[in-house]
Amino acid sequence: MPAYVPPPNVLQSRHGAIGALFHTRVRANPTHRAVVDGDRVITYEALEERSNQLANALLSQGLRQGDRVGLLARNRLEYVEVELAAAKAGLIVACLNWRLADRELRHCINLVEVSILIVQEEFAETLERLDLKEHRRILLGGDYEAFLATSTADFPGLDIDPESGLVILYTSGTTGLPKGALISHRAMVARAMCFASEQNIPIGDNFCAWPPFYHMASTDQALATLLRGGTVHVVDGYEPDLLIDILEREEMGLFILMPGMVGQFAAILEARKVKVKGVGRCGAMADLVPREDIAAVTRALNSPYSNTFGATETGLPPASSSVIPIGLAPTNLAKRQSAFCDIRLVDTDDNEVPIGTPGEVAMRGPTLFSGYWNADETNEKDFRNGWFHMGDVLRRNADGTLDYVDRVKYMIKSGGENIYPAEIEQVMLADERVQEAVVVRRPDRKWSEVPVAFVVPADPSLTENDLMDLCRENLSSYKRPKDIIFLADRDLPRSTTGKVQRHELEARL
Repeated sequence: MPAYVPPPNVLQSRHGAIGALFHTRVRANPTHRAVVDGDRVITYEALEERSNQLANALLSQGLRQGDRVGLLARNRLEYVEVELAAAKAGLIVACLNWRLADRELRHCINLVEVSILIVQEEFAETLERLDLKEHRRILLGGDYEAFLATSTADFPGLDIDPESGLVILYTSGTTGLPKGALISHRAMVARAMCFASEQNIPIGDNFCAWPPFYHMASTDQALATLLRGGTVHVVDGYEPDLLIDILEREEMGLFILMPGMVGQFAAILEARKVKVKGVGRCGAMADLVPREDIAAVTRALNSPYSNTFGATETGLPPASSSVIPIGLAPTNLAKRQSAFCDIRLVDTDDNEVPIGTPGEVAMRGPTLFSGYWNADETNEKDFRNGWFHMGDVLRRNADGTLDYVDRVKYMIKSGGENIYPAEIEQVMLADERVQEAVVVRRPDRKWSEVPVAFVVPADPSLTENDLMDLCRENLSSYKRPKDIIFLADRDLPRSTTGKVQRHELEARL
């Protein structure tokens, strides 16, 4: 007897795309709050109607499944409407970073060839300066509302393959123009499941979308929240007063904190003696946060810190299920591998490395993105041998946990030895007198490259000799920084996500 092959109608039944899943959720709680944006509150029923109207209006313009709709706006209620409308129409939202320079923004828009560009009025003048490919432009406000009014609120009911694109989120390294990471419906559904299970998120929970929607932190978790009947509280960026007001009123399973603001936010919470309603876990990217700041913010929020390692391309996996206990300044940031992915740690020849040896993360799993838009050469390299190579280096411990080591692309090669800056940084950050430490490479005639550390002191009495002694106690001689440069936090060059831009520090050398 031949092997069973599922017929087309069986295969079609697996089509569970984001728009249809939200449409089904509306029936369960039509009057529940879906999105809160300051004084504006929209229910599931109203969000369904408005996103249906927008979906039908976009389709009436002749757009076809797979066409791109650009969105250039701050965090606001309409961001969610546009993402849901595109999901229902089979369109792809290009989530544009309004903080980009003209050259970068022009590249991002033209790269994906948007058919329609929805823009917040304050950014309209910026677009006029750019040499953009032909498209229709819709201003948020009266123009947007008039556009919605042209169509009915009927659910489009299209059959959308879960592998179809949903959003394009832009990523960039320390140099070069941004790349457009295509996230499918399949990946977003899987990310929602990971969010719920790995972060212990209850059904109907609240989520505070204060990081920019053009990054995964808000887009992924906001859509996951809506698929599970919860409420998304939209805040336009890091606004401590607004965030505290929400935390005092609403319980939430996860409250995101980004590197660069953790210590300051903890100090504000402590100074005001804030009593939060209840936070299941807080934070993100513990490897980039000073240890004492982690301890302080967990005490202030009475919540463990989420010890995450994920990416725009992968979602919360490969290692985002661990937490750091309340009040602990961790000396070890080992993470558990996420349940919904398969990873290998490999060397430059793609061979798995032994336990205890750093290796690049190669990952498979349902949360993975569908490649970089129009970047065949990059996709060929990063997906070699059928695995996505993240460009990050981890080390697997004997107990199965994972330690973050550094980026593959930022490695210091000194006298034939590979030095990962994070190894040096973690030694320095273990001292509570260090607020931030960033290690970069400096050309050297003898060794080719040597490490140099830029340090933001938390204690003005900290000296270079103190740190050199610390490094001598904990690092091999070749890994010790050849110079230590003290500077203020405001003088650290950062990207829009708070990550320090090492290449700019290199240029200062």
